[in-house]
Amino acid sequence: MPAKPLTGPGNRLFAEPTPGSDEKTFIRSNNSAAYYNSPYYLAHKNQVQPIPPRRPNALPLNLTDFIPPEVAAAIKSAGSVTFHSVGDTGAAKVSRNQTVLTAIDQQAAVADAMAADVANVNGPAFFFHLGDVIYNFGEGQYYYDQFYEPYRAYDRPIFAIPGNHDGMVFGQGSTAPQVPTLDAFLTNFCSSVIAPSPDSGGLIRSVMTEPGVYFTLDAPYVSIIGLYSNVLDGPGIISSQNGHFPIVNDQLGFLTSELQRLKPDRTAGKRAVVLAVHHPPLSADAKHGGSSGILADLDKCFKSAGLWPDLLLSGHAHLYQRFTRVNPAGQQTPYIIAGSGGFAVTPPMGKLPPAPYTEGDHTMEIDPLMIFGYLTITTDAKTLSVTFRTATQAGVAIKDSVSVNLKTGKLISGTAAAAPAAPKQAKRKK
Repeated sequence: MPAKPLTGPGNRLFAEPTPGSDEKTFIRSNNSAAYYNSPYYLAHKNQVQPIPPRRPNALPLNLTDFIPPEVAAAIKSAGSVTFHSVGDTGAAKVSRNQTVLTAIDQQAAVADAMAADVANVNGPAFFFHLGDVIYNFGEGQYYYDQFYEPYRAYDRPIFAIPGNHDGMVFGQGSTAPQVPTLDAFLTNFCSSVIAPSPDSGGLIRSVMTEPGVYFTLDAPYVSIIGLYSNVLDGPGIISSQNGHFPIVNDQLGFLTSELQRLKPDRTAGKRAVVLAVHHPPLSADAKHGGSSGILADLDKCFKSAGLWPDLLLSGHAHLYQRFTRVNPAGQQTPYIIAGSGGFAVTPPMGKLPPAPYTEGDHTMEIDPLMIFGYLTITTDAKTLSVTFRTATQAGVAIKDSVSVNLKTGKLISGTAAAAPAAPKQAKRKK
């Protein structure tokens, strides 16, 4: 990290001047039993929660309104932008076979490696979080242990879409939750003003000012459209799915309009388009698999707008997976699941064929990796490259990578390294 932490526009603050060593215990413990045994959850576990409205006249975010001028200058000089992405980071999972310190260390290994990447202005410009910032239910009192403390040395902005655990609520009775869904997420990521967080325990990182729980971030050479896939443990949703779920079907209109807005720049070779949604449309994890409803909704929007994204990012499944999906025009899009940010690794489906394995219009390119790690993504609007990195005692190692030629829409390359044995995890509810 620089000798003096960077400051963004509007006096936005990021890293601590003197971060100190990683914590060794939680200030506030948060375990799954308290949530999964709560009367409200038991009564409403198969129901979605309402989506908080976006701010009136919400516009796409512009990265230059968030990053320090030194970082903006480095992007311009390089002629490309690099950023981090990963999900499922909150270190709440403990069990008889996993101590508090183990849980903390698993998240810290990823967070500390990412912080080291931004030690100078030429590193990644920001972190786009893929959801499940907090476990097991996303209340404000858990943000210090699971978000602010782990990223206290990360000297860049952190944007986020919520995961299902961020929106989960519970209550002592069955008729109403103790706090509204996404209340703490809105406080920490969707504030209307730049200010310290009431949940940061005195750490200096400013809250973010996203216009809502779904939004677009426009950066040099790339735009990232982030969607919210609600609170179900199982398949996620981004629409009412023909009235099956009682929520406003507004994300499909938003997504289509954003794709239409970005299409001229994408066609002109000025930017890549990335889509992020917490629940993966495709997945070979043993717990959930892919969300077919999201897959169908996304395809409808892509077809309507006449634009398919260059990369699709998800979390939710706590491992690393990479698929390639081919659209009707022959464009190859990586669908990458990186729910590997520090919370309890989950296994893939049993008896999976060895990769590469093709089914219909998509190919599982590598065998799923049951390790903690994060993504580094770089684009100059001509090529888009993604690497999956894992932190080891010997340093950071690249375990997979893929690049896309944005002009042809074809993969240039994709490689995978051998993964170490998966850490032992106790079976648990997600």
